[in-house]
Amino acid sequence: MIVSMTGCGEAVHAEDGVGYSLDIRSVNNRFFKASIKLPDSLQSLEDRVEKLLRENLRRGSVYFQLRTHNDVAGSAATINLGVLQRYVDQLVQAVLPGGVQSRLDLGTLAALPGVCETAEPDDALIARRAAIVERLTREALAALVAMRGEEGRALYRELTTHCDAIRRHLAQIRSRAGEVIVEYQDRLRQRVDRLLAESRIELDRDTLAREVAVYADRCDISEELVRLESHLDQFLDACANEEHVGRKLDFLTQEMLREANTIGSKSNDVAILRATVEIKSLIDRLKEQVQNVE
Repeated sequence: MIVSMTGCGEAVHAEDGVGYSLDIRSVNNRFFKASIKLPDSLQSLEDRVEKLLRENLRRGSVYFQLRTHNDVAGSAATINLGVLQRYVDQLVQAVLPGGVQSRLDLGTLAALPGVCETAEPDDALIARRAAIVERLTREALAALVAMRGEEGRALYRELTTHCDAIRRHLAQIRSRAGEVIVEYQDRLRQRVDRLLAESRIELDRDTLAREVAVYADRCDISEELVRLESHLDQFLDACANEEHVGRKLDFLTQEMLREANTIGSKSNDVAILRATVEIKSLIDRLKEQVQNVE
C-alpha cells in the first residue's frame, strides 16, 4: 500500500552522563533531500546518518536534529590561563586614542581563540557515541516509517473515495453518450422535415444518415472512456499493491486529466459536460494528494 512522505520520529537516551535527544521529521519533496544537524563533536557521523536515512526513505525532505547534554563533571572546557594572561598583558599595554576607556570583559576574553580548550574524545569514546547515535537513528526512523505508513493508509482511503466518485460519473457519461446520438438524429430529422415542408424540396434519407454518422464520429468518446477507465484501474492497483509509487500516480493523474479534457471538448451535451467537470475536479484532488505519496 502507498506510503506518505509526512511523518516524525523521536528517540532519547542517556549514558555515561550524556543525554541524547533525536528528532527526525519528513515532508513531501520530489526527490530525497536531507538536512542533518549534529553536535560539533559528532560531525564525523553525518555521512553514516545520511546513509541510514537513504536506506529507509526514498523521497521527501528529511530534517534530522540531534541534541546532546553533558552532565559529566570535568567535561567542561578548560581555560588556558597562559593564553588568557598574554591577551590581558597585550590589551593593558595597548595605546588607546584620547578619551577612549578600556574595559576587560571576561566573556569576551573567554571567546578569544585558544583561551577555552575542549578535550578531544579518544577513539573508543567516539566509537561508543557513534553506536548510540546509530541505534537512536534506527529507533526514530522506525517511528517515522510507522507514522508514514499510517498516513499512507489514510491517503489510500481518501484516494479510493475520489476514484469511486469518478467511476460513477463515467457510468453516467457512458449511458448518456448513446442517447446523445439518437437525440441529435431526431432533432436533425425534425429540422429537415420543417425546412422541406416550407420549401417543398425532397431530401434523400441517405444524406440524413450520412450527416448523423459524421456527427456521431465527431462526438465519439468511447476510446477516451476506455482509456480513462484503464488509467483509473492502474491507479487503484498501484495504491493497493505498491509502496513507492508517488511519481507513477502523478503521471496517471496527468493522463486521466488529458482524457477528461478530450471528452469535454468532443461533447456538446450539457449532462456529459457537467459530469466531465466533476471528474476533472476529482482528478485535481487526486493530483494534489498524490504529491505527498512516497
